[in-house]
Amino acid sequence: QVQLVESGGGLVQAGGSLRLSCAASGLTFSNYGMGWFRQAPGKEREFVAAIGWTGDSTYYADSVKGRFTISRDNAKNTLYLQMNSLKPEDTALYYCARDGSASSPDFDYWGQGTQVTVSS
Repeated sequence: QVQLVESGGGLVQAGGSLRLSCAASGLTFSNYGMGWFRQAPGKEREFVAAIGWTGDSTYYADSVKGRFTISRDNAKNTLYLQMNSLKPEDTALYYCARDGSASSPDFDYWGQGTQVTVSS
């Protein structure tokens, strides 16, 4: 079955950086777009970034544009999120997800999440 396992979260000071990874198994990784989402305490889950199956197309939420970079290594079945210039408001549980649709986005499989905490 499809499994997505996030790692790389942690505690960092404002202005610092983290790199999240999402290891995928049980799917032909290179056939799917992938995305990152986050959920802060008391808030709804929100879109962070997405990437097409080749890695050529990327999309970002306005709140992270210019600070975060999504990438993928299809040979390693791994998705990444490089996060720079982190802010306290980036504190959240970060999830990776598979986009199961070839047309409009439809994220159908999700990981368990990795916690990112940014101290001021």
